[in-house]
Amino acid sequence: MNELTTAIPGPGLVDFERAREVVSAVARQTPMESSRFLAEMLGVPVHLKCENLQRTGSYKLRGAYHRISALTESERARGVVAASAGNHAQGVAFAARELGIRATIFMPVGVALPKLEATRAYGADVVLRGDSVGETLEAAAAFAEETGAVIIPPFDHPDVIAGQGTLGLEIIEQAPDVETIVVPIGGGGLAAGIASAVKQRAAELGRTIRVIGVQAENAAPYVASLAAGSPQRVPVVPTIADGIAVYRPGELNFEIIRDAVDEVVTVSEDDIARALLVLLERAKLVVEPAGAVSVAAIMTGQIASDGPVVALLSGGNIDPLLMQRVIAHGLAASDRYLTLGIGLPDRPGQLARIAELLAEANANVIEVLHTRHGSGLQISEVELKLSVETRGPDHRAEVVEVLRRAGYEPVVYNE
Repeated sequence: MNELTTAIPGPGLVDFERAREVVSAVARQTPMESSRFLAEMLGVPVHLKCENLQRTGSYKLRGAYHRISALTESERARGVVAASAGNHAQGVAFAARELGIRATIFMPVGVALPKLEATRAYGADVVLRGDSVGETLEAAAAFAEETGAVIIPPFDHPDVIAGQGTLGLEIIEQAPDVETIVVPIGGGGLAAGIASAVKQRAAELGRTIRVIGVQAENAAPYVASLAAGSPQRVPVVPTIADGIAVYRPGELNFEIIRDAVDEVVTVSEDDIARALLVLLERAKLVVEPAGAVSVAAIMTGQIASDGPVVALLSGGNIDPLLMQRVIAHGLAASDRYLTLGIGLPDRPGQLARIAELLAEANANVIEVLHTRHGSGLQISEVELKLSVETRGPDHRAEVVEVLRRAGYEPVVYNE
């Protein structure tokens, strides 16, 4: 047996192959789309593995179904319980329904309404408990202790890892010449499964495939943990990529990722927002922020490859209200949304003059606030706050310059 195959802890290649047989009962083989836009950036073909189009909207169904399928009859009779604010909840609920098992899902009180309704629609009993995922996990553990229900962990279990790893086998079949796979990392179930399955399959084929993990800067425990050589707990700052916001790696996940993932990089909130916007505009794909970090890593120049790259889009469950905010943030981060403050004399015709200048610059006004109550204004002055849509950095600079040439001193708020 190849040395690499025996070196990686956790599931072996035969386990991933068996898991694929099990998971195929519910999970679709999601499409692989090519991206000309990203290919031009890297100079090699780039493919998008669209797990955002999976049933329940994410890859989580694979691991949940595989784990629940492995339960004994007595365990199934006791039911299952999980704690999650989103994708894991829906995956467990759907899998349990398909297997005829009762599921209880604990979710935070402030969970997004679409995720709450979807989990209930899959037949689970949903209990809202706690203001954070940590409190929700404690409530689920207490429920399991009281009732005997089996806890279905989100990432730190061999069965879950094997289920998520079925994606790696799919990727190699759909893109046989892939050289590099880019994968989001939260707790590590997805990255551990894909990296292990891919490395073992590649060793069997006598070739090498690189796997690069991506975390949000605001929640990057693997960066610190890999540097320290053991799982470390890190503070988690709020991030739009809430699906991968964990404070500590899973134990088995860390061991596998340490041995099988070639590199872990991080991306900022602005990077993620820009990637989500590109996926909407260029690929016509709705992807949640956590699912877009692989594309963000490509767009920020952190991925280099001599051959084809596959970027995994891990999920598409995004609250429409959050999407609205992220799109606006992405437009600003891409220099296509400009917010200005302009001091004006308080006399008729000034607002019309500003509108004329913006029209000359081909800038589209989104929002206007005209106020006499701004800080530092003279009695004879007003402040005009404008939100303007632009076509990019050059056009943004042109709009500001047109106003300055006309004698105004605009203040740019989102530089």
